[in-house]
Amino acid sequence: MSDPINFDFDEYIRQSEPDKQQKGYIWQTAIGLQDVDGLKPSAYLIQTAKKNIDGDITLQEADELIHSYYESKSARLDTERRTEEADKVSARIAQLLSEDAFVFSPEQLIAIHRRLFDGIYKFAGKIRNYNISKKEWVLRGKSVVYAGSDTIRDTLNYDFDLEKSFDYRGLGIDKSIRHITDFISNLWQIHPFGEGNTRTTAVFTIKYLSSLGFEVSNTLFADNSWYFRNALVRANYADIQRGIYEDKVYLEQFFRNLILGEDNDMKNRYLLILSDDPHAGKIGDNGKIGDKKSAINTRTKAAILSFMQGKGAVKASQIAEAIHLQPSRTRDYLAELVSDGVIIAEGANRNRVYRLK
Repeated sequence: MSDPINFDFDEYIRQSEPDKQQKGYIWQTAIGLQDVDGLKPSAYLIQTAKKNIDGDITLQEADELIHSYYESKSARLDTERRTEEADKVSARIAQLLSEDAFVFSPEQLIAIHRRLFDGIYKFAGKIRNYNISKKEWVLRGKSVVYAGSDTIRDTLNYDFDLEKSFDYRGLGIDKSIRHITDFISNLWQIHPFGEGNTRTTAVFTIKYLSSLGFEVSNTLFADNSWYFRNALVRANYADIQRGIYEDKVYLEQFFRNLILGEDNDMKNRYLLILSDDPHAGKIGDNGKIGDKKSAINTRTKAAILSFMQGKGAVKASQIAEAIHLQPSRTRDYLAELVSDGVIIAEGANRNRVYRLK
């Protein structure tokens, strides 16, 4: 098995008594979220988590044990420091997720970052005063454009004020999820801290959704934390000259799985930007995208097929709304999928519908 620690932990939860499973799910989420930064917990952290699940120690005692464990160690290699970070932050996430207290505000977001990374980063709980970029695997080394350091505080206040005044009443679950997708995507793009933004965003998201009355499955973050990060990246990256646009469909599918319990396929390879065709998405002299076949984004086609799963006949307008595409571009994608023999078109003009083959 590729990850024996997580497999053993998952099996342990399944075999636990019902009254212990909630604590198990919290720990599983806390540990799984470390994967967004490629961090893995130690065996000592797993054993400490099991003691808490069994009721032998409290969450506070678990946190103190982890702290004491690393205090007793002298100089450490970089790999050991990364494991230390994974262990300490896991214990702190478990504590935060076990607490009901929550206030919807930028200060709450900052407080979460401070609690997670105090003693790990010197800038824990501090808004960055410098600009950043991060090479992303899913973008083949490119970076999302994050908020400039001089606009972070104002942008945070603006987004929180806008969300606080938003009225979900009568909106319906589909539009509510789409709105939540937009809010969390925009919040993450600000990237207010030097490091630890995705883990902070994930904890904030879980607590915010709970405050709205959603019963979310935290284990989805544990099992798909890297997908969550990559979906946030794709929701905030565009390279129009190459025919690449901000695409929130992957993040929306994550939230539909999280909130509605749907089973949308979440594979990181679907999100990977293709770079093997230098002509893909290149804009010609006539202002139109040249080489239509190569310009069509394979990842977006996968998103269309995922949306169509189990839905029978759907119209192009439904697909366009669901995956945030212009109708004309949606019809181009659908024409390509029909040509590929993946879907079939029935009817003509306004009555035309599409089905999976």
